[in-house]
Amino acid sequence: MEVTLTLFVVIAVISLVCEYMDASIGMGYGTTLSPVLLIIGFLPLEVVPSVLLGQLVGGLVGGVAHHRLGNIHLDFRRDEAIKKRLRGLGYMPKSLDSKVILLLAICGIIGGVVAVFFALNIPTVALKTYIGAMVLGIGVVILIRRNRKSNLSWKGLTAIGLISSFNKGASGGGYGPLVTGGQLISGREVKSSVGSTTLAEALVCIVAFVTYLAIKGDIYWTLAAATSIGSIISAPFAAMTVKKVNTNKLKLVIGVVTCLLGALTLAKTFIF
Repeated sequence: MEVTLTLFVVIAVISLVCEYMDASIGMGYGTTLSPVLLIIGFLPLEVVPSVLLGQLVGGLVGGVAHHRLGNIHLDFRRDEAIKKRLRGLGYMPKSLDSKVILLLAICGIIGGVVAVFFALNIPTVALKTYIGAMVLGIGVVILIRRNRKSNLSWKGLTAIGLISSFNKGASGGGYGPLVTGGQLISGREVKSSVGSTTLAEALVCIVAFVTYLAIKGDIYWTLAAATSIGSIISAPFAAMTVKKVNTNKLKLVIGVVTCLLGALTLAKTFIF
């Protein structure tokens, strides 16, 4: 499908809106943009890498913006205290947000690779039902526990990182709602959860995009440029929104949107 100047601008604007939503509440970019591009008339093999690249650059810009505005604190220097305990082996970044992002990125790579081997043997209906039910359940838990405080659970974060990346690798969706919602349930502060998800998902997209490019050899660069430009423009404004919005209101919005995404996934599986 030919991308005219008018269509290029339209796609960039749609991508801008999707990235604003994603970097503001930690979910919704690929879930929204992919079906829209398919409806416009692009082929799946044109859409997937373009969405990956758009989310990649938007997530990197958004992550830096979240850091500069204080939503997250990035410090990837080696944590010397942990280095001593590890006797010089391994690496662990210094700040808490950097630790969480690194953990989610590693889990994302592992879960994505594992998903490739399992996805072909899982019935589509069963996979979508599982993802929809899990996302809906997390949304409900967020709403029920939104006024409670709990201690950070690294085991919980690891499980969420593996499950969400498996979902994304197997079906293309279900990452953002689970990672953002899972962090909240695991004891993370809401703004840190959104900022960490934005950057962690970008790191996961790097692996997916490079793999896709290596296998396919080329992509629809004009379409990818449109999605990327929209994402880059939008990401800093989304980070500003997170900085200014009330924490309790943001958590409420995340809980409601997560429930809606889970319910819509189930509805599309059994009704539409």
